[in-house]
Amino acid sequence: MKILEQITGRNPFEGNLIPSRVALFQRGRPTQPFPHPGNYRQPLRILESIYCGAEQESGPGRHNRYLSVPGLPYVLVTRDPKLIRAILIDTGDKPGQFDRDESPAAGIARATGSDTLLYSNGTLWHRQKKLAAAPFGRTSLFQPEKFHEFEQTFRHTVAERLDKLRKLQAESGEKVTRIKLEPEIQVIMLEMLVNNFFGADVTYDELRNRYVPAIGRLISWMVDDTVIPRSRNIFKNTGAGRALLDRDREAFQELTDIALSGRKEGKGLWKQFKSDATNDQLRNNIRVFLAGALEATTSMASWALSHLSRTGKLQRAVFEEVKEMNEYDPDNLKQARTLNAVLTETLRLTPSLYFLPRRATVDRWVETSDGGKIRIPKGTHVVLDVWHSNRCEEFWGREICGYKAVRFAPERWEKLAQQGKRPGDIPHFGFGHGPRACPGKYLGMLEVGLVVGAIVKIFRFRAVKSKQHVLAGVSTKPADGVLVDLQLR
Repeated sequence: MKILEQITGRNPFEGNLIPSRVALFQRGRPTQPFPHPGNYRQPLRILESIYCGAEQESGPGRHNRYLSVPGLPYVLVTRDPKLIRAILIDTGDKPGQFDRDESPAAGIARATGSDTLLYSNGTLWHRQKKLAAAPFGRTSLFQPEKFHEFEQTFRHTVAERLDKLRKLQAESGEKVTRIKLEPEIQVIMLEMLVNNFFGADVTYDELRNRYVPAIGRLISWMVDDTVIPRSRNIFKNTGAGRALLDRDREAFQELTDIALSGRKEGKGLWKQFKSDATNDQLRNNIRVFLAGALEATTSMASWALSHLSRTGKLQRAVFEEVKEMNEYDPDNLKQARTLNAVLTETLRLTPSLYFLPRRATVDRWVETSDGGKIRIPKGTHVVLDVWHSNRCEEFWGREICGYKAVRFAPERWEKLAQQGKRPGDIPHFGFGHGPRACPGKYLGMLEVGLVVGAIVKIFRFRAVKSKQHVLAGVSTKPADGVLVDLQLR
């Protein structure tokens, strides 16, 4: 019956949010509307191609689109924020709720294990989420005595790294240094995770020269392995490529063991972790946390600095807020209104997680906050397109916020506040939403706010390239690695 529906082109969705069908073959679009070996490194172009021709549709078909290939499950892609929110809230381990779609992360599962918070709902996922809540939650992390302990160690790490960068520039005798900031950010973020968070003691040189490159190559491998499993590039499976992959896996395993080693003595945030789970039961989640948190925080900090490098006015405003700031505690950060707006706008315009995958476990009716309804057939792959939702003029443009949706404008949050709206009233889904929202949100915001604030406090920086281009894999990043001309203040 389903194959017959697909052959005849019958729309399988019901309700008043009916999606329009994406043509499999169409001239003038950036690429095919599905990943394959020729385009899988360009996921944003794939999503963009989904909406080619959508402007000719009326009603919900402009923002809700579906792919139908005979013999394969339906794929629903939506950039409607109300529908995205409704599906995210209806995700969980209760019967009939949406599950996390594992297919876009198949390579990660093969590299780290499928028994982690990234994967399907159920008893195991629910237990792991509960375990993560204590050390990561706002209530625990922002208790004054606990917060100040970690804020001080984080701040010391950032200051130490940036001081080296400052000394190198001073010793060079040059007023301006051209540098990519992203590699510096990666090391700082991994050092904060491993040494400050997990209580380890790994040297800067080891992190920079061994562990960061190894994790980066493994993440690239995971992306490849998702689209072209097992039979991919033969050169990576043999000879020098295979030897390098084995060394990277060994380095990642070592780093995981180092992170776990502090648990016995209650180092770092391990002292907040109360559980009878064995280290072996935690190992895969630690691996996901090391790689995922490094990717997400590096992405967010890199984007924030990239945006600031293109607007001297905003950079000066942030500097005025942080120049006398010696502690990055919640109260001080709350007072830094421009910095907060920069971080929030960064998450909106250039989110690390640019789409959120879900799967319908049953035929499921979904209702949005304004009364919209859609019946999604069982087995449908649901792609919640956060990137294009946040850049859609209808949802985030001049009529709503006073600024074009595609423009980086932290001022829009003040405009929304004047309308009585808070960031949560118009979610940008930068950390996800609902039951499966990122458990490390508050830790991530602390780390990124600290790094961005500290860099602005010490340096002026200006983008070398006028345009920002995007690299997208597991997360999004500035394509130029945040290439800037750096100058001491």
